[in-house]
Amino acid sequence: MKNKKFWNWARDADESGGRVLYFDGEISDETWWGDEVTPRQFKDELFSGEGEVIIWLNSPGGDCVAASQIYAMLMDYPHDVTVKIDGIAASAASVIAMAGTTVLMAPTALMMCHNPLTVAIGDSVEMQRAIDMLSEVKESIINAYQIKSGQSRAKISHLMDAETWMNANKAIEMGFADGILEDEKRMRSADEVTFAFSRRAVTNSLLDKVSPKTKPEQKQPAPQGIDVESLEKRLSLIIH
Repeated sequence: MKNKKFWNWARDADESGGRVLYFDGEISDETWWGDEVTPRQFKDELFSGEGEVIIWLNSPGGDCVAASQIYAMLMDYPHDVTVKIDGIAASAASVIAMAGTTVLMAPTALMMCHNPLTVAIGDSVEMQRAIDMLSEVKESIINAYQIKSGQSRAKISHLMDAETWMNANKAIEMGFADGILEDEKRMRSADEVTFAFSRRAVTNSLLDKVSPKTKPEQKQPAPQGIDVESLEKRLSLIIH
């Protein structure tokens, strides 16, 4: 039986020519742990092409071992990796996001980090082993967060202890993300219609229209009730 994949490569490249990868759902919901085929398959697919990779990420998290290997593979990929979080990047999924050369979040997207979890059965010795293991897993996750964000290890540890949720602005402020996903349609519309206002240009235009009326050779009477000479002086004061 073929392993169920939790990732999906788009058939066609995006408009920029980059290859597109989708993580939509739980990371390694059925396979990867103890599976030699799935990690190798993902790596083969990742390195089978060239150029930038665009990752659309929407995942509540999952297997931290899978996330760790995917993170390492993406970091090893020789081209830019742009991560676009359009929904949620929580837990293990946030670790994968840290591999992005550029990490962008939708204005409505969320990122969450917390301490690793496990289930242990046994005596006090087994429990202590589980605690020690979780401590080491946490330190490894902090490594990825620190490389991307530049935050101190103590700060990141506190964020994980508190199960911290970050909206796009907070994630950018703290260095976990680089920018907001922009609406290209709106940007194109704004570029097509550009308005410019220059007070000096408008004033000069008015002066050009008024000046001929003040030249002696013109001898054109000013409109009733308007002192052209006074108006010209006032306009000159505006632009000086």
